[in-house]
Amino acid sequence: MTAIYRAGIVGAGQIGRSHAVGYQGTDEIDLVAVTEPNDRVRKAFQEDYSVPGGYTDMKEMLDNEDLDYVSICTWHLLHEPQSVLAAGYLPKAIICEKPMTVGMASVKRMIKACEDNQVKLVIGHQRRFYHSWTKARELILNGVIGEPQMVTTKSGEGLLNCGTHVIDACRYLLGDPETEWVMGALERKTDRYEREVRIEDACMALIEFTGGAQALVQSDLTPERWSVEEYQVRGTDGMLETDARKVRYINGSTDKWVELEPEYEDPWVLQSRDTVRYVENGGDHRGDVKQAAYTVEITMALFQSARNHEIVRMPLGEQGYPVDLMFEEGKLPVEEAGAYDIRAFLAMEPEDRQRYNEMRHEGMRHKDIADAMKSRSGGPR
Repeated sequence: MTAIYRAGIVGAGQIGRSHAVGYQGTDEIDLVAVTEPNDRVRKAFQEDYSVPGGYTDMKEMLDNEDLDYVSICTWHLLHEPQSVLAAGYLPKAIICEKPMTVGMASVKRMIKACEDNQVKLVIGHQRRFYHSWTKARELILNGVIGEPQMVTTKSGEGLLNCGTHVIDACRYLLGDPETEWVMGALERKTDRYEREVRIEDACMALIEFTGGAQALVQSDLTPERWSVEEYQVRGTDGMLETDARKVRYINGSTDKWVELEPEYEDPWVLQSRDTVRYVENGGDHRGDVKQAAYTVEITMALFQSARNHEIVRMPLGEQGYPVDLMFEEGKLPVEEAGAYDIRAFLAMEPEDRQRYNEMRHEGMRHKDIADAMKSRSGGPR
């Protein structure tokens, strides 16, 4: 069919490319523009995805392109101002990457801007579009393991980065229950950042959901599992395990594990197609901003619990970013001096990025990798 909607992407990096694939896999949408200040990156993006409009400034793109869909594919602290700016141009929908933002006050401002302008806001928690996780959710909600009691999972790369996916996926697997309370702990002895946001070295949380199910989330406690995202769900009558491709379960009626391998479809394509359906027909969207707001609230509650050494009961009262507050209060003194960003490789030249990834594969800590790269290049880049 002929495309009837125009889309533009803010940010031509790795995730922007995923959004481009999503739009180009959606018949109703024509990807017409991208904004990216780096000339080399922008021109490569335009060539690779046949995008006619290229801009260095987001406002210039919005002024000139009359967009129906806008993807925000930039760093965390830009999500709020760029979503608010885009909402003022009245697109039909904004797809903003995860994490939605940092802090609950920022969440509320983003939601208000979109509601005031009647713009649908979707957050890019693409785990909700993997068929394996959707099949696992279906099995759990149909009682294949009885009443769910505990979800356990591990991740790396910082709670605001990969951790936001696992928190959101825990809720998705359980049918998106509301949260009763969160108890969390964190460690920060290095001067660690992620996309220019101060983050923890490692953390963990116990989350109690309405209905009694809990989730235990660990982040960066086991570096060798950085690239692995698996979930184990224990119920009153069995157990289920799932990852990005497979699901298996065992219960009182089976004599062994029942293994399933649902088909794979690109989750960014499915996200884009569902956004068109959401715009045209209404109803619910798997990445609806209301679900993402829960994920941000749980994340901030984990940090707030560590800050005050207590259980945090919902709704969360603290509206700022507890990690920054802890740092300012002297509760997170830096013991290993030297600020470093775990996503610094995004700004590296290809040969340095390759070496960076090799060192990650070797199991080196981000701090050690950062030090090694500075030594290799003669200083920070």
